[in-house]
Amino acid sequence: MRRTQRPDDFESRRAPLRELSDAELRERFWSLARLVVAPLVEQARTHTTPAIERSVLLRMGFSSAEAKTLVGRLHERGLLGRGAGRLVHELAQRHGLTPRDAGLALLEDRHWEELAG
Repeated sequence: MRRTQRPDDFESRRAPLRELSDAELRERFWSLARLVVAPLVEQARTHTTPAIERSVLLRMGFSSAEAKTLVGRLHERGLLGRGAGRLVHELAQRHGLTPRDAGLALLEDRHWEELAG
């Protein structure tokens, strides 16, 4: 297999960056990095799965069975896209509860009407 040589264009590509300070280079880097990951961030913001939402709840201290049930109930009510962890966290803040206690209250069929709005 033959490889084509790539022309050495380092100097011409470097020219616009040569006069930038370290701070300006750093800002340019992070600006380009944000640009590259923006589609990934948007995809993550708008798409989720029950597995991802269960994983979030597991990290919040719920058992596997609790997380599965809670995600199932959120899904049945069309709320899963809003984020299971976010909904539990916001409910906890509203009532001065721990996230776990807020989630357990949902499992006991309390506070669902607050999440629908």
